[in-house]
Amino acid sequence: MSGHNKFSKIKHQKAKNDAQKSKSFGKLVRFITVEAKKSGGNMKSPGLALAIEKAKKENMPNDTIDRAIKKATSDNGADMEAIVYESYGPGGVAIIINSLTDNRNKAAQEIKHILSKNGFELAAPGSAAWAFTKTHEGYVAGSTIPLEDNDIETLEKLVEELEENDEVQEVFTNAE
Repeated sequence: MSGHNKFSKIKHQKAKNDAQKSKSFGKLVRFITVEAKKSGGNMKSPGLALAIEKAKKENMPNDTIDRAIKKATSDNGADMEAIVYESYGPGGVAIIINSLTDNRNKAAQEIKHILSKNGFELAAPGSAAWAFTKTHEGYVAGSTIPLEDNDIETLEKLVEELEENDEVQEVFTNAE
């Protein structure tokens, strides 16, 4: 019965929780870095304030937030850029993928690979954006599309795979 004690269960659960927290913290650090670079480290700028607020909602430590801002304001950090990809998913659902990356080509190839693995392709810029209205919190669907059960499962799998990618920040769809 080795490996079936209370400590092992706690250890495995903690490792799983730490991995999820690490992934979300990594995405938030990228977001803070981009916003801090845009604002020049001005903590009162709306974009950086929103990024810090999101980080605090996820219980990110203040010293981690401060390190991300300092890294962005120093000149030796890599330039992060925000890129929006568009696609169509199962049942004709419009998909918008927000990403932050320091390597545009790598991010595009990873997203193309995830989409093609699930039977979809990247769409031309602006081809799916018509279905959304951009707000300060992201994209809101202007019109929604009803999906069948098998299309919903395919869409959930696709969105989950996209969100697991380190470069992808958010995924928006106009599915009901």
